[in-house]
Parts: sequence; C-alpha cells; structure tokens
Amino acid sequence: MDKEIGKKAQHRNTDLPAALSDVATGSADDLLASLGYEPELARNRSTLQVAFMSFVLASIPYGLATTMYYPLVGGGPVDVVWGWVSVSLIILCVAASLGEITSVYPTAGGVYYQAYMLAPDNWKRLSAWVCGWMYVVGNITITLAVNFGTAQFVAGCVSLFEHADGQPVLAGEPYQIFLIFLGITLLCNAISSLGNRWLPVIDTFAIFWTFAGVIAMMICVLALAKGGRRDAAFVFTHFETNSGWIPGWSFMVGLLQAAYATSSTGMIISMCEEVRKPATQVPKAMVLTVCINTIAGLMFLLPLMFVLPDLTELINQSQPVPYIIKTAVGNTGGAFALLIPLMVLAVICGIGCTTATSRCVWAFSRDGAIPGSGLWKRVHSGLDVPLNAMMLSMAIQIVLGLIYFGSSAAFGAFSGVGVIALTVSYAIPIVVSLIDGRRTIAGGSFYLGKLGLVCNIVAICWSLLAIPLFCMPTTVPATIDTVNYAPVVFVAFIVISAVWYIVWGRKNYQGPPT
Repeated sequence: MDKEIGKKAQHRNTDLPAALSDVATGSADDLLASLGYEPELARNRSTLQVAFMSFVLASIPYGLATTMYYPLVGGGPVDVVWGWVSVSLIILCVAASLGEITSVYPTAGGVYYQAYMLAPDNWKRLSAWVCGWMYVVGNITITLAVNFGTAQFVAGCVSLFEHADGQPVLAGEPYQIFLIFLGITLLCNAISSLGNRWLPVIDTFAIFWTFAGVIAMMICVLALAKGGRRDAAFVFTHFETNSGWIPGWSFMVGLLQAAYATSSTGMIISMCEEVRKPATQVPKAMVLTVCINTIAGLMFLLPLMFVLPDLTELINQSQPVPYIIKTAVGNTGGAFALLIPLMVLAVICGIGCTTATSRCVWAFSRDGAIPGSGLWKRVHSGLDVPLNAMMLSMAIQIVLGLIYFGSSAAFGAFSGVGVIALTVSYAIPIVVSLIDGRRTIAGGSFYLGKLGLVCNIVAICWSLLAIPLFCMPTTVPATIDTVNYAPVVFVAFIVISAVWYIVWGRKNYQGPPT
C-alpha cells in the first residue's frame, strides 16, 4: 500500500548554516530533518556509487555519439574536439558552483530547494517556483531525448545491414523509430521501478563496460582504418561549416552535442536522499564525474576524427557514428559488434535518467507545485520508489514523442529544451547566491572561496548564451522539417507553469519546508 511522504516541519529554520553545524556529527537523516523533510528513501549509495551514477546519467560516449551530427555540420573536427573541451571546462565550473550550494542544502529537491533558501524573503516562492519547474521540465525532456536518441541510434546501427539491392534492412520510418522509443522507455521504467536495489550495481558495471567498449573501439578503428587516416592537422585545426550560418555562430550552434552530453551534471542532486553522506559525497561526485567524462569523451572522439570519412557525405547521415565505424572497420558485422557497448550504455543511461527524473518530480510534488500533487508525492511502500511520479514522467515523454510524426527534427527539440531548462535551473540558485554575496554557502563543506566566485561567473555567462543558442535551427534556411521546435515546447511548459501558479500557486504555494 502506498504511503504519503514529505511531512513538513512545524517551524521554519532561518539559520541553516547553524543548523548544519548542529547535525554535522549526526546522520544524513538528521540533516534532512533539519531541512524540513521526513526521511523516506533508503540510503544505499556510497561516494563512488554516486559518481558512477552521475557518470551513467551523462553516458558520455553514447551522448556524444547520438548528437555527432550537430558539430560535424557546425564546424567539422574543430567543433567536435575543441567544442567538447571548451564546454567541459565550462561545465566543471557549473558543477563546482552547484557543489558549493549542495554541500549546504543536500535534498532531493535539488536546485529548486536551494533557490528558495538562498533567495530574499519577498522572492523565495517565485524563485523556487520558476527554478523547480525548469528543473522538472529539464529532467523530463532530457530523459525523453536520451530514450529517443537511443531509438534513433539503434535504428542507425541496424541499418548498417543491407538487403541484396543495397537498401537497409530497417528503413527508419517514423513509426519504427517511435515503436523502438516506446519499447526502450517502457524497459527503462520497468527496470528503474522493479530493480531499485540493483541500480547501484548496474551503475558500477556501466563505467567498466564503457571504458572497455571505448578502448576496443579505439584500437579497432585506428588499427584497421579501411577508409584511410587523417593527420593531426586535420583533426585539431580543420574547420568546415555546412550549416548555412556564419562560421562563428555555426561553431556555437554545434556546441549542442557537448552541452547535451553534459547537461545531466546537476541531475544527481535529486539522489541526495538516497546517499549516505550527501553534503560531501554529492559535490565531490559532480566535480569528479565531469573530469572523468572529459577524458572519456576525448578517448571516444579523437579516434573517430582520425578516421573521419568525407564530411559532405557524412552529414547526410542522421546518425554519423555507425557510418564512421563501418567505414573504418570495413565490415558490417564488425562495426555492429563495436557499437553494442554504446547501445547497452544507452539503455543504462535511460535507466539512470528515469530514476533521477522520478525523484525530481516527486520532490517538487511533495510541496504541492505540480497539478495533482497528492497522487505524485506518494512512495510505493513495496518498491521503495516514487512510482506515481515515475509514471507521470513516462506518460509525458510518450506524448511528446509523438512530435516525431510531424517533424524529423524532434530529437533536436527534445535535447534543446532539456539543455535550456536544466541550464536555467542550475543558474537560478547560483545567481541568487551571488546576490547574497555567497554568505550563506560560506559555511558549507565544499566552499571554494574566490575560485568559487570565478566558477559562478562562468556558469552564469554560459547560461545566458545557452538559452538563445539552442533555440536556433541547426541549418539555415530552415524548413518545416528542420526548424527547431525547442522554443515551442519550452514556452508550452512555461505557460502550464504560469497558469498553475495563477490558478493555485499564488494563494496556496508556500515553497518547501525549512
């Protein structure tokens, strides 16, 4: 039988740093209680397991593989390699900034709770409402983008095999892609809900599986290189735009690949209430994971750039990576075998995103901020997961997935909305903390001093760039099939949020307990 969670404290704690020092030697559950919540989820993750899950949420080789089209069109090898390095450094600043704040406010509400606590009294409710909705929208749409991208990637891998007449065995029709997406979504939700106790094991397996797969791919494509090899000058300096944009902006639009692959950085905060020492483990895990991801990304990208086929031929492929590997290996079966680790990682990534998103929706619901919160804020007592919140997220993803029947650019819209919404949600508590003079977080265990201030400024500048950047179409002139629908989906969620605030939130919403 389900049980309702999220009982609020009877008083509001207005001096959080002091409260933190009071419970510093106590348990994580004592700390959570001091923040106003009753502990309800099992704490079964260590520091390494948190880092592994954060790694799985990003699943860098998979995330970079499914979005390879964008930088190849935007600027070629320069956009792929230097775009990845640049964005990784920026995201390291975002992770450090969020880590400072999370060390003071480690709850499943994540940036939503943090925005409320850091904001001035007159702006607390509105700050939390906007940040919470952006965080929820970002989690849902990024999870949708992951599962939809997996469907397209699987179709691209299978289409390497051809009939005798040269036609691929899987045509990749919209209904085929949607059915694959539907199956992957149902599978990820089933594993996340029914196998919750085994998820840390899956995450641990994923990191070793990933590096083994990437190393095997590196060795094979570089050793065989049936399509020829490129020199270092081509890999690191060749810039070629095929997007129709002016060169500088074309490079920037191509950053969607790197931004999408790293957008999950703050999603791990939603797992704080299932971590043994969240105030120290989660900040360290976020920063450590960005460093691991940067290395893993270069290990994956550089070998592919050294065996890159002709760009004008490659950009006609919706999923370039299977084509690159097939060209390098010279054998369909061998190429497909090398792609299996990425397909498995893609499903594991979907499971991780599904898990984190369900916690995010549940945390926001327990404070009454989502229509029908009474239903979504329940934890299933037998499975020990917020099952209703998970099902709500799944239903929204499936409905949005129908957009693909009207536009082949739907994946760009899903990933664009996810990146924009998560970037905004990450920026809000950072901005509010800066306005506060960073006084509140000074007592946290992950406080970085002046370095933290620099990281804050970089993170905010990135947010200001990302919002308009990822609303742009990848290529111009845009057609009905290639236009970027990210602004449409983004505005739709904003309208829903605004209407619900006017109808209910303005008079009833009090924000999270403190």
